[in-house]
Amino acid sequence: MGCIWMVKAPRGFRHRTRKLFKKHVRDKGGVPPISLLLHDYNVGDKVHIIINSAIHKGMPHRRYHGKTAVIVGKRGKAYLVSVTLGNKKKLLVIRPEHLRPAKN
Repeated sequence: MGCIWMVKAPRGFRHRTRKLFKKHVRDKGGVPPISLLLHDYNVGDKVHIIINSAIHKGMPHRRYHGKTAVIVGKRGKAYLVSVTLGNKKKLLVIRPEHLRPAKN
């Protein structure tokens, strides 16, 4: 009988995201709506972080998916976003493909 080696499961950036990043069947065109990309956010605007799994650039970690955040500034094409996670404030750099305007 040979040795059985236990291997560690991979812990990549997108592990355990199979259901979380799944798209609706009618949204699988690949290209996000142009209105979301051209939306101009101002400092102080509230946004929802909804990750578009087809676009890997500027994608935040999966723990921030579905959270509401506040725009703090802009960095290149991306936005600086402040998220409260527990008692801590986190500062994220997210591209507009992964943001949705929050209705106040």
